Amino acid sequence: MARIEYVGHATVFLDLDGVRLLTDPLLRNRVAHLRRSTPVAARTRRGVDAVLISHAHYDHLDLPSLERLGKKIPIIVPKGLGGLLRKRRFEAVLEVQVGETLSIGALKITAVPAVHDGSRSPLGVAAQPLGFTVSGSKSVYFAGDTDLFEGMTELGPVDLALIPIWGWGPDLGKGGHLDPAGAAEAAARIRPARVVPIHWGTYFPIHLGLAGRPDFVDLPPLAFLAAMQEAAPEVEVTVLRPGESLDL
Repeated sequence: MARIEYVGHATVFLDLDGVRLLTDPLLRNRVAHLRRSTPVAARTRRGVDAVLISHAHYDHLDLPSLERLGKKIPIIVPKGLGGLLRKRRFEAVLEVQVGETLSIGALKITAVPAVHDGSRSPLGVAAQPLGFTVSGSKSVYFAGDTDLFEGMTELGPVDLALIPIWGWGPDLGKGGHLDPAGAAEAAARIRPARVVPIHWGTYFPIHLGLAGRPDFVDLPPLAFLAAMQEAAPEVEVTVLRPGESLDL
């Protein structure tokens, strides 16, 4: 059995070979000045076997969201972030770096490179960001947050790539992110059978949504679909809105 649910932002629920993983959990309907476009379903927190954290930024390593999952859940983080979680009394923190592989049930999880700022400002910890490949009866690449980099072709081919295409506002912010065109180029390099765009359509600044849902929330996947036709037309694209799922 293989199923994914796009929870929203960089959070994806992956149910593969009897193991349930959650990536970069951001499970709150309000985060600082951001409002969530679609409420988080309660089922997202149930039965999770382990969590994958790609990097230290607050929208990917969200301590309140992790606490909703419980202090005993295994959390896999980039090397250097373990102390932050242990101080909050999380009991099963595993630190990894690029090239390391660990097993959870029938799955092999490998830490792979990512190019992105790894600091937790202000004056917080810093660690090298990661992506992850998950291998079982299907193979899945989770990019976290990254820019294009040399060696990206070595990540594929995979059955499914979860690739970020945007952020939480009307623009991407500073550096180290993929826009729709860059995400299509990443897909062309990795050569997945299927790609699901993530990191879009979930959060927006409250002041930009006073008159209703902002248009920019829904535009990134349209640009991504167009870019994929140019860069990698052979790759199947499945666009999931937050809360939607897919059986592989």
